[in-house]
Amino acid sequence: MQANIDLQGLRVGITGGTSGLGLALVRQLADKGASIAFVARTAANVERVAAETGAHGIVADIGKKEDIYPIAMQISANLGGVDVLINNTSSLGPVPLALLADTECEELEAALAVNLLGVFRLTKALFGALAASAREGRGGLVINISSDAAVNAYPGWGAYGASKAALAHLTAIWDEESKSDGIRFLAPDPGDMDTPLHALALPDADPSSLKDPELAAAEILETMLDALSGHAALTAGAHA
Repeated sequence: MQANIDLQGLRVGITGGTSGLGLALVRQLADKGASIAFVARTAANVERVAAETGAHGIVADIGKKEDIYPIAMQISANLGGVDVLINNTSSLGPVPLALLADTECEELEAALAVNLLGVFRLTKALFGALAASAREGRGGLVINISSDAAVNAYPGWGAYGASKAALAHLTAIWDEESKSDGIRFLAPDPGDMDTPLHALALPDADPSSLKDPELAAAEILETMLDALSGHAALTAGAHA
């Protein structure tokens, strides 16, 4: 990503913003001048990251239906709208990882609640704000963080993989349906990263073999900037 890029005024909502990729995204966006509201479950971690970055912290659980509208309201109120929504929070389902035959129904349900339903609910709640941003030529972009487990059948990753596969297809359909609203939907796969979630899934993995979340965040932001630039060009062409 270009070191001198200025994102001053870009309004970004991020879920799972206190560790791993989410934290790296919050830090890099803050460094580039964006206005950020991030979500995480643990109050102490939210307070720490908010103090470090100047971003607006929201203590809530994406997997809980009753938390969704309060999250959406706080993102919109703190930022004065939203230009980009990055749905980053993920749940593995069973921990330790388990074969599907050994996975409890509630564990699959938990993965779907965070990785699919939570994303759907929050995006739906912010859809009007994103459409308004698109009409104003500011943004209108949703980035749903995916995984290679969405397309590859890894034993033990059934709950996570199934939820991410559903998310990828949900993203593709929503991208088609939202063209008239000017909203883009992307589902990039950041790769295997050295994050707490990966360590929880594979505690014996060698961290040196995994991607640095800071590098993955830079790649995601490059994708975001390309999408926003393309949107701006289309908007300019439409008004020419």
